[in-house]
Amino acid sequence: MTTADRRSALIGAMPAYVDVMLVTNLINVRYLTGFTGSNAALCVGRDGVVVLATDGRYEQQAGSQAGDVSLHITRTPAVGLLRMLSSQVRVVGIERRHVTLALFDELSRVSGGRELIGTDGLAETLRMSKDKAELAALREACEITVAAFADVLGELRQGITERQVAWRLLESMRRFGADDAAFDSIVAFGAHSAIPHHEPTDRPLAAGDLVKLDFGARVRGYHADMTRTVVCGPAVVWQEQLHGEVLEAQKRCRDLVVAGAVPVELDGVARDLVVSAGHEPVHGLGHGVGLEIHERPFLVPDGDASPLRAGMSITIEPGIYVPGQGGVRIEDTLLVRPEASESLTRSPRELIEV
Repeated sequence: MTTADRRSALIGAMPAYVDVMLVTNLINVRYLTGFTGSNAALCVGRDGVVVLATDGRYEQQAGSQAGDVSLHITRTPAVGLLRMLSSQVRVVGIERRHVTLALFDELSRVSGGRELIGTDGLAETLRMSKDKAELAALREACEITVAAFADVLGELRQGITERQVAWRLLESMRRFGADDAAFDSIVAFGAHSAIPHHEPTDRPLAAGDLVKLDFGARVRGYHADMTRTVVCGPAVVWQEQLHGEVLEAQKRCRDLVVAGAVPVELDGVARDLVVSAGHEPVHGLGHGVGLEIHERPFLVPDGDASPLRAGMSITIEPGIYVPGQGGVRIEDTLLVRPEASESLTRSPRELIEV
């Protein structure tokens, strides 16, 4: 699918009363044009007229990355686009979740009497289904993530710190070809593993520690996401039991991921499994992953109620956490298919002793 195809799909998704869509979310600008600069906005007209606005720093880059759209150079892209609209444009759709109050006030000031209508998630909904080029980038990011895990696993020895392991993961992913990490890696030893989003410290690895690694590579803008939990030295009974409970929950939820499954219902299954194991659910089952590390669909209690479709990429990541003792999370990035799911992160899930 080309960026022109994506823009046509956006036009088809626009409410009938909207003449022009003003796109200000940079991720959506990238999705619709290919432009990756840090200051931009995009106008997509119902009549097919498309104008990308950015400042002079990015003129050549925009011409190269988005050569099939008109270019407008201005220091204030969204305001500049609104000012240059035809007088025949009466209703402008704006991305409600991505327009600050300050920007809305400025747009209102220069609107020339046009009506600004908030829209919600038009481009984000289109982004949920991935095309071949997107899936190729996702696959590569996941392959690099898997390779980095195998690489760093051999370096987990007593005395190494959480922060050192986080750096090793980043170095390994870049060495294997990643553009960067998909997000700041979570490396948690011992009791820290019971903190779902623990930030790495100088805490050294000790015998008997659970080791939770949540990380991923980014390739051509697309993010991988994987979590594995291992143990330093021989596992004890409570660690084996905790890991086994999460492993079973993750497998059962992965088996349910298929086109037609409902995200909010999948989250409910995971919560029931965690509760039946005698624990309290702490976070949702998963989320979409693509140009953003967290994007639609969201597998949480108040998440998406629309069924999954083939071509979507999501994570499945149940976790159980015992404060002051340790926690386990097992996460994979999955591709939704018509009759099953495909794991793009194919690292061993069993409890590995290092």
